[in-house]
Amino acid sequence: MARIKQLALIGFGEAGAILGHDLVATGLVSVAAYDILVEDPLKRDALLDRARAAGVRAAPTLAAALDGADLILSAVTADRSFEAASAAASVMARGQVYLDINSCSPDSKRANCRVIEAAGGNYVEAAVMGPVPPSRLKVQMLLGGAYADSLAPKLRDLGLHAEPVSLTIGVASAIKMCRSVMIKGIEALTVECLFAARQFGAEALVLQSLATTFPSMGWDGGQPDYLISRVAEHGRRRAAEMREVAATLEGAGAVPLLAAATALRQDWLVDQMAEKQIASDRTAPFDWRALADRLNRA
Repeated sequence: MARIKQLALIGFGEAGAILGHDLVATGLVSVAAYDILVEDPLKRDALLDRARAAGVRAAPTLAAALDGADLILSAVTADRSFEAASAAASVMARGQVYLDINSCSPDSKRANCRVIEAAGGNYVEAAVMGPVPPSRLKVQMLLGGAYADSLAPKLRDLGLHAEPVSLTIGVASAIKMCRSVMIKGIEALTVECLFAARQFGAEALVLQSLATTFPSMGWDGGQPDYLISRVAEHGRRRAAEMREVAATLEGAGAVPLLAAATALRQDWLVDQMAEKQIASDRTAPFDWRALADRLNRA
């Protein structure tokens, strides 16, 4: 595979917009993006404004976005990953490389791989091993599949932190899914623990005890705000990912008791905020206490 000069994004949400902006900023690659919101008259203008600000060409159709692309990068929600792969397969050219960075189970990645390969495409799975916003292009991506070894250096040339881990589709995503049991489980536990403690007026001493027990985790600093903000701002997407985690565990013969509960808690906070008409304000520092108080008052 030659150097990547033209890249197509499927999905222009948080991750897609950040990666698109930063890739364009390298001056090494042109980026086109297609997002289903371009077909929504109420959301189209906002999408076009974000793409314009990022230096990304917003394509009117998926076929237009993929036309001539050296690399297709899929960054949609977990529950839309097969839909995106199927749509891409219907319009992509033979030999195009499809990089699937969606947070899906190994079975989902294998299904996506089959539909891309049936269309003559070359499929590579990627497990994004952390939140994109703070690390941006430097967020670690674990790659899997027959083309992972050849694609990794091309991605690194663009500033991405890409590491091939297996020739077998599903291994990289299994690493991601198992890690999410812990990472998103901690987020859900933090919401449940601290919202209850706030009701009792006991959160200061609870946090002090946690800081004493786990002194390196930042419980006496910004960690609680960070963990709860991830749920408040991205809970729906994270809940969808945790259902993929549950499917992963079931596929391995493990009962996903905590993974399923984590998805419920992530959805719960988003549902409560929607019911009380509380929107997350990303222009101001996040304050978990203020959110808990607003929910309690409502």
